[in-house]
Amino acid sequence: MTDADDEALDAAFLALAHPIRRRIIARLSRGSATVNDLAEPFEMSKQAVSRHIQMLEAAGLVTRSRDAQRRPVALDAAKLEKLTSWIDRYRLIHEQQFRQLDELLADHESEKDVEK
Repeated sequence: MTDADDEALDAAFLALAHPIRRRIIARLSRGSATVNDLAEPFEMSKQAVSRHIQMLEAAGLVTRSRDAQRRPVALDAAKLEKLTSWIDRYRLIHEQQFRQLDELLADHESEKDVEK
């Protein structure tokens, strides 16, 4: 993994560290939305929501486009897939370790049963 990859992961996880930004990502998982749409459930100004969106955009998690007067925000699913792949790599390692531990414990229990 390169330094640029590490920096991209750091930026993405930092962006996802805030609950409002995670809720914005969850909303965008259902489809693109405007800042007004995204700001609706929050008790904060549209400018504050826009700053959250800017952080998500800087991390590469969302994109903005122009559709006449609208500036829809969309989820960058490929970027989220990279995060998921990174997490899965370590999850799979730990799952394998737990399976090995389960087997060791099961063997130990079997040996105890035989000794009785």
